[in-house]
Amino acid sequence: MTVEVGWLSRGLDDVPEGNDWLSPVEADRLATMRYAKRSSEFLVSRATAKRAIAQAVGLPPDDPAALRRIEVRHKPTGAPAPFVDGAPTGLAMSSTDRADRAVCVVAQGAGVAVGCDLELVEDRSAGFVASYLTPDEQRTVARAADGALTANLLWSAKESALKVLETGLRRDTRSVEVRLGTEVVDGWSALEVHPVEGGVFPGWWRREGPFLLSVAASVPIAPPVAFVEPDGLSSAVPTHRWLEAPLRPARSPGST
Repeated sequence: MTVEVGWLSRGLDDVPEGNDWLSPVEADRLATMRYAKRSSEFLVSRATAKRAIAQAVGLPPDDPAALRRIEVRHKPTGAPAPFVDGAPTGLAMSSTDRADRAVCVVAQGAGVAVGCDLELVEDRSAGFVASYLTPDEQRTVARAADGALTANLLWSAKESALKVLETGLRRDTRSVEVRLGTEVVDGWSALEVHPVEGGVFPGWWRREGPFLLSVAASVPIAPPVAFVEPDGLSSAVPTHRWLEAPLRPARSPGST
């Protein structure tokens, strides 16, 4: 069986004004963040995830009251788990952010795990390739027409797979190996990630301007379908606004 996956991309400009779209727990968490980088990543990632979940469960994605009902909690492994009105939704989800842009993918199905990763296509050093990629992956980069694209793609697919495994970068990136496929559907290209212990995580990737997005799952998945068209990622410009004011005023939990 092939599982359908929906995805949404939004930027920092799309974050709702104020904090009334956050749950009380999320608002308290935001209030304790001293660094603008962390708070901006939290806001863009959480706003994107809540809107994607709203789309998946049939809630209005631009209604602050509806978004407040949605909460992204975390499993003991650290993996995200979406809740609505305090109850689990049964959805599998993953979110990622880069350069003031976020993506969330959502899938339905018991026992399904999904991971996604957003990267910028940028130069990677020879040391990076040697340290984090397997020998076969290093050879793939060496013979690629676009080494920067390929190195970032392999890295991104690894990150997606490690989210499927719910380990993140606590696990050696060389313990999963990426193999690129030839199938292309609606702008998505096929890939597979093979853990050393066996099995395979099917996935897809696409490039949108300077951004590269990968998705992997524990089961076969169809090419992800955008919840909203245009998806916004293709026209996005990377920014790092937190650099304008790296520190933000500290507030106590529960303050407004």
